[in-house]
Amino acid sequence: MRIDRLTLTGFRNIGEMELSPCPGVNVIYGDNAQGKTNLMEAIYLFTGAKSFRGAKDREMVGLGEVKTLLQLEFFGEGRAQTAQISLAPKKAVLLNEILLDSSTKLAGQFTAVVFSPSHLSLIQDGPQERRRFLDTTICQLKPKYIRVLNDYSRVLAQRNSLLKDVAFSSYLLDTLDIWDQHLVRLSATITRTRYTYLEKLKQLAGEVYKGISREKEEFSLRYLSKACPDLADLSAPGLEEAIAEAVRKARREDLKAGSTTVGAHRDDLEISINGMNVRTYGSQGQQRSAVLALKLSECGMIRQLTGEEPVVLLDDVMSELDESRREYLLNHMGDRQIFITCCDPNYFRHLEDGKSFHIQGGAIYKVEEYGRPQKEENPCISI
Repeated sequence: MRIDRLTLTGFRNIGEMELSPCPGVNVIYGDNAQGKTNLMEAIYLFTGAKSFRGAKDREMVGLGEVKTLLQLEFFGEGRAQTAQISLAPKKAVLLNEILLDSSTKLAGQFTAVVFSPSHLSLIQDGPQERRRFLDTTICQLKPKYIRVLNDYSRVLAQRNSLLKDVAFSSYLLDTLDIWDQHLVRLSATITRTRYTYLEKLKQLAGEVYKGISREKEEFSLRYLSKACPDLADLSAPGLEEAIAEAVRKARREDLKAGSTTVGAHRDDLEISINGMNVRTYGSQGQQRSAVLALKLSECGMIRQLTGEEPVVLLDDVMSELDESRREYLLNHMGDRQIFITCCDPNYFRHLEDGKSFHIQGGAIYKVEEYGRPQKEENPCISI
């Protein structure tokens, strides 16, 4: 997977911008609030996922702009392709000039993995963030999984509503079994999918973390299910039976609480370094490195399952890393197209082969190439 050209119009503080990156490492640098993260956000939208900053469509339309258009030329599945996302005056998504029903239909067509400081919540916040981490990548690999998650959310909401209503209308208790069946079936599918994915991911993540830490620390992952502590020993039917039994046992507690206390929505992911939970005992540098290892191991998973190397987006990752770890990201990431944002040019002074883009006021001010002859004496661009 490779981006050949990105054109943005009226996107946040970017009025007009055209970016032609190199196939390797691309450094986007400049002061704060100049548009670096906006550029990364625009690229990530082409994966079919929502903004990694949690923004709604209308919040990404530039102030006073009547037209917001994102255009991507990329190479994937052995051929040149195009994608287009219009946010204003109305939402429209095209892939290879064909109008799609929604942006989620881009999932699996263009793949990218993103890291931003907000992703430290994966470790620092509650289980919901860790479940979202697993689900987001699985959705890129298996677009049908999106429907499973949506169905589960609908069933969970209906069951929770019923649990509250039973207190006022006891006859509704008879209908609870129906919702339990749906909940168990979907929960088993989600839990098994996450667990299977994680078992493959943790091998790659361990290797990536060794590279980041220069083999000084050991990284491990474990899927935690309240309903099924020993997932490795359960077949698919066995998993469904175990969840069904857990749901039955929790019914009294659920009725008292007015909510569902057992299911895939309560699962968690344990992240450890040297056998210690990184959320509790890890330093800030270890936590950042752990999230980086998870994000970069996503690339290996996507490559294994799709045959495509995804684009890597690393937003503001350099400031909290020591020089050795920065050098690893710049020069030892393999055959991947990478975008890295930072404020200080000193952070990429060891870049051996790549391209840098200096951004000011939402525009590309200067472009420089590394490891190859300069194509022009004055590479300034202002679009």
